[in-house]
Amino acid sequence: MRASIFAFLLAVAVIAAPTPAHAGVGLGVFFGEPLGVTLKIDLKKKTALEVLVGVDDYDDDRGRDGYAHLTFLASPFVAKGESVLIPFRLGIGAAVYDDGGDDDINFAVRAPFEVAFQFRTTPIEIYLELSLAFVFLDDEGRDDHLDVGGGIGFRFYF
Repeated sequence: MRASIFAFLLAVAVIAAPTPAHAGVGLGVFFGEPLGVTLKIDLKKKTALEVLVGVDDYDDDRGRDGYAHLTFLASPFVAKGESVLIPFRLGIGAAVYDDGGDDDINFAVRAPFEVAFQFRTTPIEIYLELSLAFVFLDDEGRDDHLDVGGGIGFRFYF
Protein backbone atom coordinates (compact mmCIF):
# COMPACT_ATOMS: atom_id res chain seq x y z
CA MET A 1 0.00 0.00 0.00
CA ARG A 2 2.83 2.36 0.86
CA ALA A 3 4.43 1.70 -2.50
CA SER A 4 1.18 2.58 -4.29
CA ILE A 5 0.84 5.85 -2.37
CA PHE A 6 4.49 6.70 -3.05
CA ALA A 7 4.10 5.93 -6.77
CA PHE A 8 0.94 8.05 -6.92
CA LEU A 9 2.62 11.00 -5.17
CA LEU A 10 5.67 10.69 -7.43
CA ALA A 11 3.46 10.68 -10.55
CA VAL A 12 1.57 13.77 -9.33
CA ALA A 13 4.86 15.55 -8.60
CA VAL A 14 6.22 14.78 -12.07
CA ILE A 15 3.02 15.85 -13.84
CA ALA A 16 2.64 19.02 -11.76
CA ALA A 17 6.31 20.03 -12.03
CA PRO A 18 6.74 23.33 -13.83
CA THR A 19 8.03 22.97 -17.36
CA PRO A 20 9.73 25.67 -19.40
CA ALA A 21 7.38 27.65 -21.62
CA HIS A 22 9.78 27.35 -24.54
CA ALA A 23 11.12 24.12 -25.90
CA GLY A 24 13.69 23.94 -28.64
CA VAL A 25 11.44 24.13 -31.73
CA GLY A 26 9.10 26.94 -32.73
CA LEU A 27 6.68 26.93 -35.66
CA GLY A 28 4.84 30.03 -36.81
CA VAL A 29 3.97 32.62 -39.42
CA PHE A 30 5.79 35.77 -40.54
CA PHE A 31 3.80 38.68 -42.01
CA GLY A 32 5.70 41.25 -44.05
CA GLU A 33 8.33 40.94 -46.69
CA PRO A 34 8.67 37.98 -47.00
CA LEU A 35 5.39 36.32 -46.01
CA GLY A 36 5.69 32.71 -44.98
CA VAL A 37 5.83 29.84 -42.54
CA THR A 38 8.79 29.92 -40.18
CA LEU A 39 10.56 27.19 -38.23
CA LYS A 40 13.10 28.09 -35.52
CA ILE A 41 15.31 25.39 -34.03
CA ASP A 42 17.37 26.25 -30.96
CA LEU A 43 20.94 25.02 -31.17
CA LYS A 44 22.32 26.18 -27.83
CA LYS A 45 21.13 28.59 -25.17
CA LYS A 46 21.61 31.73 -27.29
CA THR A 47 21.83 30.45 -30.88
CA ALA A 48 19.30 29.07 -33.34
CA LEU A 49 18.60 28.26 -36.99
CA GLU A 50 15.57 29.76 -38.68
CA VAL A 51 14.01 28.50 -41.91
CA LEU A 52 11.27 30.41 -43.72
CA VAL A 53 9.38 29.25 -46.80
CA GLY A 54 6.79 31.47 -48.45
CA VAL A 55 6.43 34.29 -50.95
CA ASP A 56 8.59 37.35 -51.56
CA ASP A 57 6.01 39.78 -52.96
CA TYR A 58 2.34 39.26 -52.31
CA ASP A 59 0.92 42.64 -53.27
CA ASP A 60 2.14 43.11 -56.84
CA ASP A 61 0.33 42.29 -60.08
CA ARG A 62 2.96 39.76 -61.24
CA GLY A 63 1.67 37.05 -58.96
CA ARG A 64 3.24 35.46 -55.93
CA ASP A 65 6.97 34.78 -56.08
CA GLY A 66 8.52 31.83 -54.21
CA TYR A 67 10.94 32.59 -51.40
CA ALA A 68 13.06 30.63 -48.87
CA HIS A 69 15.79 31.56 -46.42
CA LEU A 70 18.03 29.90 -43.87
CA THR A 71 19.43 32.11 -41.11
CA PHE A 72 21.76 31.55 -38.16
CA LEU A 73 20.55 33.66 -35.20
CA ALA A 74 22.46 34.69 -32.09
CA SER A 75 21.02 36.47 -29.04
CA PRO A 76 23.79 38.60 -27.54
CA PHE A 77 21.41 40.23 -25.05
CA VAL A 78 18.17 39.17 -23.35
CA ALA A 79 16.13 41.62 -21.26
CA LYS A 80 14.16 39.92 -18.50
CA GLY A 81 10.81 41.08 -17.19
CA GLU A 82 8.47 39.54 -14.68
CA SER A 83 6.30 37.81 -17.29
CA VAL A 84 8.31 38.18 -20.49
CA LEU A 85 11.80 37.63 -21.90
CA ILE A 86 12.94 40.02 -24.64
CA PRO A 87 15.82 38.58 -26.66
CA PHE A 88 17.61 40.82 -29.15
CA ARG A 89 18.84 38.71 -32.06
CA LEU A 90 21.34 39.26 -34.86
CA GLY A 91 21.67 36.88 -37.75
CA ILE A 92 23.40 35.98 -40.98
CA GLY A 93 22.00 33.76 -43.69
CA ALA A 94 21.06 33.21 -47.31
CA ALA A 95 17.87 33.75 -49.28
CA VAL A 96 16.78 32.24 -52.58
CA TYR A 97 13.72 33.59 -54.40
CA ASP A 98 11.99 34.10 -57.73
CA ASP A 99 11.43 37.77 -58.53
CA GLY A 100 9.28 37.45 -61.62
CA GLY A 101 7.28 35.10 -63.80
CA ASP A 102 10.29 33.29 -65.28
CA ASP A 103 12.24 30.32 -63.98
CA ASP A 104 15.33 32.29 -62.95
CA ILE A 105 16.20 32.75 -59.30
CA ASN A 106 17.80 35.45 -57.19
CA PHE A 107 20.31 34.83 -54.41
CA ALA A 108 21.03 37.14 -51.48
CA VAL A 109 22.98 37.22 -48.25
CA ARG A 110 20.72 38.50 -45.48
CA ALA A 111 21.39 40.04 -42.08
CA PRO A 112 18.30 40.31 -39.85
CA PHE A 113 17.82 42.09 -36.54
CA GLU A 114 15.01 40.73 -34.35
CA VAL A 115 13.37 41.79 -31.11
CA ALA A 116 11.18 39.07 -29.63
CA PHE A 117 8.70 38.86 -26.79
CA GLN A 118 8.70 35.40 -25.21
CA PHE A 119 6.03 34.93 -22.59
CA ARG A 120 7.20 32.95 -19.56
CA THR A 121 3.92 31.13 -18.92
CA THR A 122 2.88 30.28 -22.47
CA PRO A 123 4.84 28.72 -25.34
CA ILE A 124 4.24 31.72 -27.63
CA GLU A 125 6.67 34.25 -29.08
CA ILE A 126 5.87 37.47 -30.96
CA TYR A 127 8.77 39.08 -32.79
CA LEU A 128 9.64 42.04 -35.00
CA GLU A 129 12.29 41.76 -37.70
CA LEU A 130 14.18 44.20 -39.89
CA SER A 131 16.56 42.68 -42.42
CA LEU A 132 19.08 43.83 -44.97
CA ALA A 133 19.74 41.59 -47.94
CA PHE A 134 22.64 42.03 -50.34
CA VAL A 135 21.35 40.66 -53.66
CA PHE A 136 24.26 39.58 -55.83
CA LEU A 137 22.59 37.15 -58.22
CA ASP A 138 19.65 38.89 -59.91
CA ASP A 139 17.61 37.26 -62.67
CA GLU A 140 16.80 40.63 -64.27
CA GLY A 141 20.46 41.52 -64.82
CA ARG A 142 20.48 44.43 -62.37
CA ASP A 143 23.67 45.32 -60.55
CA ASP A 144 24.23 44.07 -57.03
CA HIS A 145 21.98 45.94 -54.66
CA LEU A 146 20.78 46.17 -51.08
CA ASP A 147 17.21 45.18 -50.25
CA VAL A 148 15.31 45.93 -47.03
CA GLY A 149 12.66 43.63 -45.60
CA GLY A 150 10.85 43.18 -42.36
CA GLY A 151 7.62 42.50 -40.57
CA ILE A 152 6.05 40.84 -37.57
CA GLY A 153 5.82 37.16 -36.75
CA PHE A 154 4.67 34.74 -34.12
CA ARG A 155 5.78 31.26 -33.16
CA PHE A 156 4.31 28.48 -31.08
CA TYR A 157 6.92 26.38 -29.28
CA PHE A 158 6.62 22.66 -28.72
